[in-house]
Amino acid sequence: MSPNTVGRTLAKGLGIDVDYRKEEPLTSGAASISSVETYVEREPTVSEWLSQFKPSLSAFQRYLRSLFPFWNWIFHYNFTWLFGDVIAGVTVGFVVIPQGMAYALLAKLPAEYGLYTSFVGFLLYWAFATSKDITIGTVAVMSTIVGNIVTKVQKTHPEFAAEQIARALAVIAGAVLLFIGLVRFGRIVELIPLVAITSFMTGAAISIGAGQVPALMGISGVNTRGPTYLVIIDTLKRLPTTKLDAAMGLSALTMLYTIRIICSIMTKKQPSKKKMWFFLSTLRMAFVILLYILISYLANRHVKGDAKMAKFKILGKVPRGFQHAGAPTLNKELLSAIAPDLPLTIIVLILEHIAISKSFGRINNYVINPSQELVAVGFTNLLGPFLGAYPATGSFSRTAIKSKAGVRTPLAGIFTAIIVLLALYALTAVFFYIPMSSLAAIIIHAVGDLITPPNVVYQFWETSPLEVVIFFAGVLVTIFTTIDIGIYVTIAASFALLLWRQLFTHGAILGRVKVYNVTPDSIGQKDGETKALGVRETYVPINHQDGSNPQIEPESPYPGVLVFRFTEGFTYLNQQGYMDELVAYAQHIARPGTLDRFAKLGDRPWNDPGPRRGQQINLDDNRPVLRAIILDFAAVNHVDVTCVQGLIDVRAQLDRYASPDNVEWHFASITSRWTKRALTTAGFGYIDTERFRNRSDQHWHPVYSFAAVENTPAPKTDPEAQDRSGNAGARPTGKLSTVHGQNRPFFHVDVPAAVESAVAGIENRLANISSGGSEAGKEVVQGKAA
Repeated sequence: MSPNTVGRTLAKGLGIDVDYRKEEPLTSGAASISSVETYVEREPTVSEWLSQFKPSLSAFQRYLRSLFPFWNWIFHYNFTWLFGDVIAGVTVGFVVIPQGMAYALLAKLPAEYGLYTSFVGFLLYWAFATSKDITIGTVAVMSTIVGNIVTKVQKTHPEFAAEQIARALAVIAGAVLLFIGLVRFGRIVELIPLVAITSFMTGAAISIGAGQVPALMGISGVNTRGPTYLVIIDTLKRLPTTKLDAAMGLSALTMLYTIRIICSIMTKKQPSKKKMWFFLSTLRMAFVILLYILISYLANRHVKGDAKMAKFKILGKVPRGFQHAGAPTLNKELLSAIAPDLPLTIIVLILEHIAISKSFGRINNYVINPSQELVAVGFTNLLGPFLGAYPATGSFSRTAIKSKAGVRTPLAGIFTAIIVLLALYALTAVFFYIPMSSLAAIIIHAVGDLITPPNVVYQFWETSPLEVVIFFAGVLVTIFTTIDIGIYVTIAASFALLLWRQLFTHGAILGRVKVYNVTPDSIGQKDGETKALGVRETYVPINHQDGSNPQIEPESPYPGVLVFRFTEGFTYLNQQGYMDELVAYAQHIARPGTLDRFAKLGDRPWNDPGPRRGQQINLDDNRPVLRAIILDFAAVNHVDVTCVQGLIDVRAQLDRYASPDNVEWHFASITSRWTKRALTTAGFGYIDTERFRNRSDQHWHPVYSFAAVENTPAPKTDPEAQDRSGNAGARPTGKLSTVHGQNRPFFHVDVPAAVESAVAGIENRLANISSGGSEAGKEVVQGKAA
């Protein structure tokens, strides 16, 4: 017994009608012409859909190769690439050393943990990278979040050290990101919109900058982990307690901005020396930190290894090498403590890295693979804690430096790792004298670049004013609460806006406009005449909501024919609104098929009570009868069960309205085979003999869209022939076939083709009915005349 027979037997036992479609086999005169190839459209099957997920050896090999993108370019490596990578890697190395130590302090960790994290990120990322510019390591925002989590966990679990919390957080978050990347689900990053990213970065930058002002000024007693507005208020209250640290901090911050401004000005004045000024600007952090180390050493030579005796607060002893390498602590209590903050950690790791890598990919003309980037970030965070690293992700400032320095491949990270390694083993004694206020200046200077410029916000306003409201709401929430609440609010608000746009979207009723194609030279040539290069029909919204010229009045394509366009997709969220608009407008432009449908007043429904007592029904309604609905599916890629049921219900409703005739449904610009399958399942796309059993369509010849078939010359046209729009050359000769299947005559390539087919069918049917002389035919013809 075949599987098909078994399936039919089982369906019959369950009461399932597998032969519910009553398709009338269409015969077209065109099919009998030797120059026309018959094309029958085949619907997709579930097995066909599942087959794309069928594993194969070649697919598995491609998957393994995609996990190590370096395999595609490493064998082409050359001395030119090496030179660019060394310059970029060393340049970033001089920047990451002071930044890494400063950011570790934000994470409530000793400074050396910033170097561990930076080293591991640069060492591991290159093998998994699909971006040559991105740098993985310590970042201000992630470090601040780690610090907040450490503070929160230690309030209830003081037995856990900050290092244990941070390393456990990195391991778990890294494992989650690695899993997402390995299953190639990187498109999840698209759930976070740009406005949420910029709002989060701006609010976090303001929060971090405000939290570093007390360290910059030498002010103590300020809770820098509280809401930003309270940090600012408390800092202002304690300004009189400013110490000598302010001299080291404010002067360092001033010097950083001064060097940057001077280099920027000189770059414009001396374009030929642009590269030199760029490197001078890039190395300003290394120069400033070395200068202030020298000043601190001269001022604090007497401390002899005791940082508490210094005249201003200094960094203190930094262990040489990897003193904290080993397996991170993972136990039930610690995992339970950090679990509530894992979603935020994962979101920030994804958000920063993918946003930065995508941005620089567009700038430098390459495309990243989000899934593979998550593999890289996940692998780095999973293995990094074994050397002492805490959560790391892409850094905006260092990525920008690396890109401008002329990096050629991801291998540049190796040279940065070497610089960090040398610092860990050769410069730890020098780090002892780093002023803490100078590190605060470096942090403030770095996070200043994360604040969204006013010009960008203005561009957001020009694009989408509502999203600017979300932007400022996120920034304010971050300032008045915490960073994590700020990002949750912006993401939630963006989702709410997306749902609002889907729920309250509006369709567009289209009207026909004849368009003449002209060039500027052909306008008003002679005697005010304009020579048109061609003429065609197009369809635009009749309410001109698309910005079309309001002086142009689109006309109905044909009495009783309605063209409706979906503008925001077609889903269960907006189908009711679309269908309500469609029905309302259809009943507005067309009269009922039978004006006096109810013999007695009691037969009328409550929602259509008719005229007041004593008044007659208006039998002089000159509106046409509703004949055809044309739906433009250009913006629709998928339909669900709710959408299809909505179409079925509206079809039945409009059939009752147009009774005794039926309304034809035509569909234009469908791009998905599964959408066609869903529509044909509901009885659309073909002649349903059950639905049209009272209508004579045996003489109906649908209008198909033909094109030259593959491997044949383009068809020639007859210059003496004309199409319905009056265009010459509309009679093609040559081997042709239909664009859509001849078994689906109600699916069309575009709206004009759908309108032409609908009008041809209506006129042909009216002619057949009129020649039959029936009363129904006369009534229908009268409706057409009206």
